[in-house]
Amino acid sequence: MATTPDTLIDFTDGAPVDGAEEPAWIHGARSLKQCADPEIQLHRSDEHTYILRQSKAITFEAPFIYLLFGNDRAILIDTGTSADRERFPLRRTVDELVAQWLRAHPRADYRLVVAHTHGHTDHRNGDPQFADRPETVVVGHDADSVRKFFGFGDEWPGKVVTFDLGGRVLELTGIPGHHPASVAVYDPWTGFLLTGDTVMPARLYAPDYPAFLDSLDRLVEFAAVRPVTRVLGCHIEMSRTPGREYPAGCRYQPEEVPLRLPVARLAEIRDAAHAADKPGVYRHDDYIIWNGGQRIGPVLGQAAKLIGFNLRKRFGARV
Repeated sequence: MATTPDTLIDFTDGAPVDGAEEPAWIHGARSLKQCADPEIQLHRSDEHTYILRQSKAITFEAPFIYLLFGNDRAILIDTGTSADRERFPLRRTVDELVAQWLRAHPRADYRLVVAHTHGHTDHRNGDPQFADRPETVVVGHDADSVRKFFGFGDEWPGKVVTFDLGGRVLELTGIPGHHPASVAVYDPWTGFLLTGDTVMPARLYAPDYPAFLDSLDRLVEFAAVRPVTRVLGCHIEMSRTPGREYPAGCRYQPEEVPLRLPVARLAEIRDAAHAADKPGVYRHDDYIIWNGGQRIGPVLGQAAKLIGFNLRKRFGARV
């Protein structure tokens, strides 16, 4: 069935829409044997928008993945940590969601684009699951591939480009610093601003700090002139105790903060990043800035914290 004016969905009327409230996310268990979490948690924000989280039983990273539907095609933003379809059934889950959406909104030749917030392995190792999928394009994860596919041309990273899913027109801009190919994605239908690992309630690793500062400056300006409803990254690493993080490698996070950050936090993080003008670790209530990326001293500190965390977990102390 071809898309006709009668079957077109208006992604401008009433936008941004009120999506479903953020759920309690799966957060692992005290031991892998005790973990009853599904491989993938699925959250339906609205009938055209899904947020997925990979289980901590599969990876301590537990990244978030986004699936957005338009009239002509859908986009899957990130693919998680594993190409193993049995262990991490992302392809099956996406295929089921696409089939469900097409039953409600029949049309022929519906396509899928697989793209990434950035090129780190915990966001693109699932790409091979989609290599043989019909009507599917998997975008490369390096900056040159991103620049060419989305049409940045020679104006990467500062240009704002559009990507039309069929009436649902996304806006993208480059935000390198955490990774050379990092992008922010704004969806006018939901008001979501997807920021990958650049802005999230977690450790903000910035190995290219000058690029990170420039990206934050532009991101604040970008958000200021758009009706952003939620700033959504790809990980949660902070607890509800202000300034307290779950250490890298942790597989049990029972008191996580929400995924979403208020829009005002963008300017706060920008200002904090400019103040953090020397290499090191700068702790705030619901994020931590790592100027210079993963330096050896703080990394060893993370290892010590993880050992301490696991000991407390083993002996039943509050975590």
